[in-house]
Amino acid sequence: MAGELVDDRVIVDDPAEASGVYNRGFFGSPRSGGGLELNLLEAVYLVEGGRLDIRRRGRTVSARELFRAASASIDAFEIRYLVYRDLRSRGYVVEARGGPVDFQVYPRGGAPKKTPSKYWVRALSERAVFDLAELLGRAEEAAAVRKTLLLGLVDEESDLTYYSVREAHPRGHQPATLRKVDVVVHFLGDRAVVIDEVQAKALHEAGFFGKIVGRRLQLSLLETAYLLKAGLVEVRNADTDRPISLARLIKEAKAIQPDFELRLQAYEDLTGRGVISKTGFKYGSHFRAYEGDPETHHAKYLVHVVPKGHRGAWPEISRAVRLAHGVKKQILFGEVGPGVRYVKLERVRP
Repeated sequence: MAGELVDDRVIVDDPAEASGVYNRGFFGSPRSGGGLELNLLEAVYLVEGGRLDIRRRGRTVSARELFRAASASIDAFEIRYLVYRDLRSRGYVVEARGGPVDFQVYPRGGAPKKTPSKYWVRALSERAVFDLAELLGRAEEAAAVRKTLLLGLVDEESDLTYYSVREAHPRGHQPATLRKVDVVVHFLGDRAVVIDEVQAKALHEAGFFGKIVGRRLQLSLLETAYLLKAGLVEVRNADTDRPISLARLIKEAKAIQPDFELRLQAYEDLTGRGVISKTGFKYGSHFRAYEGDPETHHAKYLVHVVPKGHRGAWPEISRAVRLAHGVKKQILFGEVGPGVRYVKLERVRP
């Protein structure tokens, strides 16, 4: 099939050839009166497949010239092309889009103007910035029109990893309203403890707080701050037995854990959703989160929280997703703003 390179498009004039390539793969946009207009992603793909020869003003366009033309007209052409090429090779019909989404992808057997698209896809280099706020915005837009947002991450060896992105709304079975219990908690510096056996059992049963060690209840600083802030317990210094205020407790906690208030806000939000949160240290995250009793349920989520406006590195995200998948949990990234919003990233094979 012959095509003419005109600016950033390739024009196929022969109506029969244009109709054939469109009907067999829905490449390009049909022109009024016959013929077909291809973007340069489509043109490069068809040239690679031996289905298109390109000329410009009567002269054959070399592969190098075509690549230079494509790189000049399409931002991050090579990254986008690798994702486009991979999706096409998987049997999908792929249309390029403008704006923050690179492609819309139709289900196998589907067709433009006949079948709703299935995915919105962004093509990214592994060296791109992980922008949680931007991802939340794109996921929200995709969900509003019943699409799945996919990210195609291209590593430095041109291998691809796909991630689905959805806003998450974790929910648990634990009632958000807890009753007050008459408990004295002793502050030990980097944790706290309830020494009285009866009080320890009562507090633990009130919301699965802490961990029973022997006859005592060990509490994390997050649990202690949450309970004190909610007016559910009294906190005293373990050495002097003097009461400790919430402000003092938070100050002490921040001295050993600078992001303590960030974690506390997320802990409060998860607890308010009925989710039981425990440390995720062994999994490299802030929390492991349960929908029910941690002694009878497996943790459904790993939760890592960041401040609003956080921008990070994709290799770190890839590591977290891989680890969560390996231990059969979902990884949630929580954006702490005012309020907390969660995005779920899951490695998928489209």
